[in-house]
Amino acid sequence: MTKTILITGASTGIGYATARLFQQRGWNVVATMRSPEKAGALAALENVCCLRLDVTDSESIQQAIAQALQQFGSIDVLVNNAGYGLIGAFEACSIEQIERQFGTNVFGLMAVTRALLPHFREQRSGIIMNVSSIGGHMAFPLYSLYHSTKWAVEGFSDSLQYELEPFNIRVKIIEPGPIKTDFYERSADLATKPGLTAYDAFTAKVMAAMKNAGDTGSPPETTAQVIYRAAKDGSRRLRYPAGGNAGALLFLRKLLPDRLFGGIIRGAMLR
Repeated sequence: MTKTILITGASTGIGYATARLFQQRGWNVVATMRSPEKAGALAALENVCCLRLDVTDSESIQQAIAQALQQFGSIDVLVNNAGYGLIGAFEACSIEQIERQFGTNVFGLMAVTRALLPHFREQRSGIIMNVSSIGGHMAFPLYSLYHSTKWAVEGFSDSLQYELEPFNIRVKIIEPGPIKTDFYERSADLATKPGLTAYDAFTAKVMAAMKNAGDTGSPPETTAQVIYRAAKDGSRRLRYPAGGNAGALLFLRKLLPDRLFGGIIRGAMLR
């Protein structure tokens, strides 16, 4: 029986690459995004259903899941990939930006998961893959709110696995390192505050370093391959580093004391 995967944030980057890969491997793909008219080549592929789903809009979540089930009969894997990056000095961030950051990366992810859980419980199987980041274990300057959401996703996923295990529902966390996508432009929001210039020089240094990391990062297809392996491996493994140096960075973060690891971050981003 052909399996079905539902992916949020599938119009570009990791979500798009994941949708293409699973379709090529013979899966049914529910590629969701806020604007399905931007689906491009995805919409023309066999066994791909492009649907509107805004993770901050509960009605769109329910409608997308209902449409997916009507078309394919079941959903086997959920990939919570939709994300938004708020960058900048915390002092410069507005309440609205903070709420959007958590609304998309945490509350939206939780809303989609909660909406699909009854289906997974009834069929007594399912895989929930939450796309986190190496930034769920370590922190870089100017990303305090983005990191807050990814650390929340890590804790949420780590706990959720236990209560879903009796229903044969597995939880997996995908932890990409720097990925060469438009996240640093389209999906990122640089916080500024009129009259606040004290952080300008600091911000310029950090943003140059982060752009370089994005430009030299792994292609999104690398993370898509990790997601595919995680969907197929049959294990209860929880965490999957993805991308060139993700595993090495996570290992160093575990190995080194805060002072030494912080020195590496300062040297790489603030020199």
